[in-house]
Amino acid sequence: MIVVLNEVRRGFYLDSVALMRISRTIAALPGVEEAGLMIGTPANKEILREARVLGDIGAQAGAGDLVIALRAGDAAAAEAAMAEARRQLDRPRRAATGAAAWQPRTLRRAVQQMPDANLALISVPGDFAAAEARKALRRGLNVMIFSDNVPLEQEVALKREARDLGLIAMGPDCGTAIIAGVPIAFANAVSPGDIGIIGASGTGIQEVSCLIANGGRGISHAIGTGGRDLSAEVGGITTLAAIDLLDRDPATREIVLISKPPAPEIAERVLARAADSPKPFTVCLIGGAAKGQRPANVRFAGTLTEAAESALGRKLDAYRGPLPKPGGGRLIRGLFCGGTLCSEAQLVLQRSGEAAASNTAGLARALPGELRDAHTLIDLGDDAFTRGRPHPIIEPAARDAPLREAMADSSVGAILLDVILGWGAHADPAGQLSSALGGVTRNGPAVVASVVGTEADPQVRSVQMRKLTDAGVILAPSNAAAAALALECVKA
Repeated sequence: MIVVLNEVRRGFYLDSVALMRISRTIAALPGVEEAGLMIGTPANKEILREARVLGDIGAQAGAGDLVIALRAGDAAAAEAAMAEARRQLDRPRRAATGAAAWQPRTLRRAVQQMPDANLALISVPGDFAAAEARKALRRGLNVMIFSDNVPLEQEVALKREARDLGLIAMGPDCGTAIIAGVPIAFANAVSPGDIGIIGASGTGIQEVSCLIANGGRGISHAIGTGGRDLSAEVGGITTLAAIDLLDRDPATREIVLISKPPAPEIAERVLARAADSPKPFTVCLIGGAAKGQRPANVRFAGTLTEAAESALGRKLDAYRGPLPKPGGGRLIRGLFCGGTLCSEAQLVLQRSGEAAASNTAGLARALPGELRDAHTLIDLGDDAFTRGRPHPIIEPAARDAPLREAMADSSVGAILLDVILGWGAHADPAGQLSSALGGVTRNGPAVVASVVGTEADPQVRSVQMRKLTDAGVILAPSNAAAAALALECVKA
């Protein structure tokens, strides 16, 4: 007998990433079919309803309440899972030092306790994010808005207010930043250095910063802007503010700017501002072409790898290992955690004259299923896959089902993957992936991957790479190189 069990905690808030981790733990318990812990906004309750875990009790939750919702095979499993959810929520949160983490309940209280703070990380449901960000700005704090689903008009208003106050608003939907060496949200532990990064893409920042760090250089700051910043509606407000900040920063000697194709008039505005900078720029517009006259201090890069190479001043090491014998399939199936990494792989294939279908925005493309006999690249971090579920960077098991499907498809000759390390990411993504692969068979598709990370990351890059190679995965030195290598595998 299927049992749906709900509990509501009034006026209870916990960061969405923490809630996702707890949801994953509860869903994995014996007898549990599905579980979700979410703040009770209308949008979140609709997600729980679609997942068939919302009952009458959860439906009555308010937008400031926490809903614990689960579905199990019987009453005993449901009660045991609910007890574990309560235990997870009630245990003290721990800081990196192992001490109980300090959790102020209001922004005002946090500022009172940390009067020297100059940055607030906003990670609340999108319905509330703009209000909290505005409170922070008016207390003199720069903001990084991790939250998504913030209306466009609110983003524009926040960024204009930040600009008028001499502050910066990163986001919304800003997944990565590194400020003065401190990784924030989904970021990697990189060495300090003199290269500054500005990026609309979280995984794009991660890839470039890690390639630079693994190439022997370091990062001064990496400033995320949010994916809509270079749209005509937003006007590049945060990008321009970030250029101003890095221009004034004595620790930054050169700047890398990463974006998917911006609105043409905003691209001209940003390039004109870059031309006024005394510092050299590398500009990478994934899938976009620079138009007009190139400023003397600006170099253009077509891929994230080329952007990192431009900043390093040299080519990165190429893959030198053997290629597996083809198993018969001639198509590539890409299963990505990072949307920009998926776009970059698509660009690499298109540059080689290959048709590549994808669900990523920003490139001239067809959706999966619209092209016959085409390579298919899927961004599993897209909202269509993550509604009510952890992002695959947090929970790489989200890739298991499509991975099994690709392994069994005789038309697939190579499977292309990204493995993303860093703070906020899964503790052992390579271990999870190796388990899902169950060993790569000689007659099956080749599995090609790149690892985005450094030795200083909590997961330790070399440890993750060893697990993957032991599982039969072919490792490329970068995401773009992995895409090119996958193409070699199916063309061999």
